[in-house]
Amino acid sequence: MSATRTVGLVGRKAGMTRVFNDAGEAVPVTVIEALPNRVTQVRTPEVDGYRAVQVAFGNRKASHLSKAQAGHYAKVKVAPGSSLVEFRLSEGQGADLVAGSEVKVDLFQVGQIVDVTGTTIGKGFAGTMKRHNFGGLPATHGVSVSHRSPGSIGQRQTPGRVFKGKRMSGHMGVQRRTIENLQVVRVDAERNLLLIRGAVPGAPGGEVIVRPSVKAASQANRKRKPVNPKAAAPAKK
Repeated sequence: MSATRTVGLVGRKAGMTRVFNDAGEAVPVTVIEALPNRVTQVRTPEVDGYRAVQVAFGNRKASHLSKAQAGHYAKVKVAPGSSLVEFRLSEGQGADLVAGSEVKVDLFQVGQIVDVTGTTIGKGFAGTMKRHNFGGLPATHGVSVSHRSPGSIGQRQTPGRVFKGKRMSGHMGVQRRTIENLQVVRVDAERNLLLIRGAVPGAPGGEVIVRPSVKAASQANRKRKPVNPKAAAPAKK
């Protein structure tokens, strides 16, 4: 069964803070500033072969646009954005969306489970222990200034080479990652803020995409049956 596709929201990771719940517990949250996303195009099966909505996020100078981009924004009378993101839609989703409308943070509710996509923090050139969690060489007598080295990587005469994909030192970070099943703790519609509990990928100021959780939706629609019907049945008095 294909995953349920719904509209998401593009925002900016502002940083971290904490809020207190009704029990007085401190909850660490990541603040995402999600200014209204402007709908620039609605794709339909009749014209494009699939259903989707395209939104613009942020601001961009008109002088930095090509003629094609400027015409695309001018056609729907929408201010140019720093990025364009497209969300695929399932049947019946986004029927109220039209070009020129806006998608705001009230799309989400407190307690909702979401998936957040972003670009991870760049770590530069990293060794194998940091990059791949290698254990390193023994830190005892006899090891001379090579405690963090990866060890031997060579092969025998056959194949006589190092296989592609060998885990070695190299560039770490700056990769597209999606963290699933994060919880929306608070929605501030006045200031266009989302407070999310969990590990949101990326550095402060980075662009992130918040979508309703795929797994939470599938689990809600799934009809679960008990493994042992006798054990799940209520005991007779």
